[in-house]
Amino acid sequence: MFKNVGESTIEEINLENGFYVLYFQNESTEKQTFERDINSTFIQMHFCLRGNSKFLFNNSSYSFDVLDNRCILLYNPQRTLPINLEIYPKTTLISLLISIEKFHSLFSKESGYITFLSNENSNKKYYDDAEIKPTVAIVLQQIINSNINSSIRDLYVKGKIYELLSLHFQKDEASMGEYCPFLVDEQNVLKIRKAKEIIISRMAEPPSLQELADEIGLNLKKLKEGFKQIYGDTVYSFLFDYKMEHARKLLETNQYNVNEVGLQVGYSTASHFIAAFRKKFGTTPKKYIMSFQS
Repeated sequence: MFKNVGESTIEEINLENGFYVLYFQNESTEKQTFERDINSTFIQMHFCLRGNSKFLFNNSSYSFDVLDNRCILLYNPQRTLPINLEIYPKTTLISLLISIEKFHSLFSKESGYITFLSNENSNKKYYDDAEIKPTVAIVLQQIINSNINSSIRDLYVKGKIYELLSLHFQKDEASMGEYCPFLVDEQNVLKIRKAKEIIISRMAEPPSLQELADEIGLNLKKLKEGFKQIYGDTVYSFLFDYKMEHARKLLETNQYNVNEVGLQVGYSTASHFIAAFRKKFGTTPKKYIMSFQS
């Protein structure tokens, strides 16, 4: 399932029986909603990479927020917990739906320290709210930013989801530093996240790398290395992909012509924008609009 609603993207990938990934990105100024039935045999994991989202249960009498850089794990074998989700503006959320049977097959040897897998807790509900580990954030960004050919994209995503689960549930005593030393310092992570927000907010006239490094309070080397570790790409390559995705969504609204969209994402001439768009999507903006309208 794949759905675009204005500047919002909702995608569901069926990795295998009992194993699903949901991807939500709301770039609009309006709250978006999503509903999906899900039975009590599923574990739900919700990762909010930015923004804010809210889950409603029991006819909205009960709710909880999934906030920026937080992960919620929810499991209740005693009742169904259908997804009734509100996605607020400027929010990116990835959710995993995993049957308990599938989860057991992956983590049967780890039931000693994964609380809800133990025999005495097998029929009890479980809820956990934690900060997204920096190593997990890297994998989530790699999934979002992947430019994999569509025929093998599901395979790529499946491999990354397995990596994500292994990192999320690894024992606390495992050294995070061995995986990514830079990310041990939470202040560095916050500075890199700020750098991402800066270049997105000023995409039409982005600062130079040195200006960006000065603004967030990191040296140039740490900015480059940290950004690549967290987001899986260089600063400007990440920005290019973001600008092209933003341009694509603007074109789909039918409210702007090609020149206007190019200017909004920082191209002073239409020819440069058209060349960049073709590099990213393999077609011109005009042909893309025609194919979208047909």
